[in-house]
Amino acid sequence: MTGRALSLVVFDVDGTLVDSQGDIVAAMAAAFDTVALPAPPRAEVLGIVGLSLDVAMTVLAPMLGAGDHARMVQGYKAAYMDLRATTGVAQSSPLYSGALEALEALRARDDVLLGVATGKSRRGLEKLVEGHRLQGVFQTLQCADFHPSKPHPSMLLAALAETGVTADRAVMVGDTSFDMDMAQASGVSGVGVGWGYHDRSRLTGARRVIDGFEDLPDALDEIWGLPA
Repeated sequence: MTGRALSLVVFDVDGTLVDSQGDIVAAMAAAFDTVALPAPPRAEVLGIVGLSLDVAMTVLAPMLGAGDHARMVQGYKAAYMDLRATTGVAQSSPLYSGALEALEALRARDDVLLGVATGKSRRGLEKLVEGHRLQGVFQTLQCADFHPSKPHPSMLLAALAETGVTADRAVMVGDTSFDMDMAQASGVSGVGVGWGYHDRSRLTGARRVIDGFEDLPDALDEIWGLPA
């Protein structure tokens, strides 16, 4: 044992661990087809990644009512599942370079627990974990089925409660301002990633912004005050 306090690293999924933007954009186009409207530009669609689908639809189509938003959510889910079934998880949502190695290195540490906080549904998250053979990697899985949308702190507060880790020993790794705002709201340090769906200029709430997974260990040690 290291004698260090137990720590927690919670990862966002889309735009952080996996690059699913192709399927997200295509599924959103299908969602807008259900209400006979053209989909917004790609940048606008990627800008809502991380929000729960019900909230995302109200942002992208504020002129519509709750019934249309509900139809869009169902249309999106059906299209996304079809795309994933056609191409397979590994191809439709490939892991970013270095992601698997970073997870394996952190998992090997006896003072670190891993978790996920995502706007995905539980079903979608489980399919992704299964598709990338990540079963047993994460000690806590928080998703949209059981929590308000990011940036509400509910997901991270639940992760802390489930693992018994204190907020000062926890880090949220994500690519969006929603992730960083959620981290701040829960008293957790945020590490932004520069390769995701929000421009790094929006990650103002992050303690650090990294450009590759190889930079994550140093960022964690700096936040936790560990020697290099």
